[in-house]
Amino acid sequence: MKLTVLTENVAGAGFLAEHGLSYLIEVDGKVILFDTGHTDVFLKNGKQLGINLPDKIDIIVLSHGHWDHGDGLRFIRNKTLITHPGVFMKRYRKKNFSEIGLQLSKDDIADKFNLITSTKPFKIADNIIFLGEIPRSNDFEAQTTSFVDENDNPDFVPDDSALVVTENNKLTVVTGCSHAGICNIISYAIQVTGIQKVKTAIGGFHLKHNNRQTQQTIDFFKELAIEQIYPSHCTEFEALAAFSREFAISQIKTGMVLEL
Repeated sequence: MKLTVLTENVAGAGFLAEHGLSYLIEVDGKVILFDTGHTDVFLKNGKQLGINLPDKIDIIVLSHGHWDHGDGLRFIRNKTLITHPGVFMKRYRKKNFSEIGLQLSKDDIADKFNLITSTKPFKIADNIIFLGEIPRSNDFEAQTTSFVDENDNPDFVPDDSALVVTENNKLTVVTGCSHAGICNIISYAIQVTGIQKVKTAIGGFHLKHNNRQTQQTIDFFKELAIEQIYPSHCTEFEALAAFSREFAISQIKTGMVLEL
């Protein structure tokens, strides 16, 4: 499996960066664009890598309905798009009621793409699954939120999902922001696939501080003996520092090509 970092918060040499995430995933003949970031940076970085993304990709997977993961959809069309049906809700920050949802409406997206929505695990291929809605099963993740929905109710981002790839009886879990909790996501990937061994976890882990949640996440990763760990995007400095003391991690930058 090859993963190319098209959009990230940190720029690689000669590439652009923005607050957002977009990965190109190539596995067993399938080419998947996982999230699109905020602008057309994913297309520009793809071009810098010699990749014509509109021609190359088969499927787009949108992890959740936040601007920094899905507003790049404005710059591409005529693909199959797989996501949770809740991505289209209006959503805001509590502190100032600024919008954080998608610029495109559900109707806009349905016009531009072959739209598939699912709250249940959706099999893209025999070894590639969009996980759908993630059960919030532990007591240390997804306990608070700084967001509200259009009805001024707390928004815990129920549409937050992930992608799981199975190879050689091991799992690779690819996340966008892990609002559902990275441990909840991995636990659900194990439940859905029946495979206990996690080779790789990559993406935004939504960890901000070196607190109980971060420490229990580290313990969870140790218990599973995850081989490759790539926290990025919304994993902030204190949490990254805690991870770096326990695991051999590298900072994810735009333009990186990873063989997972």
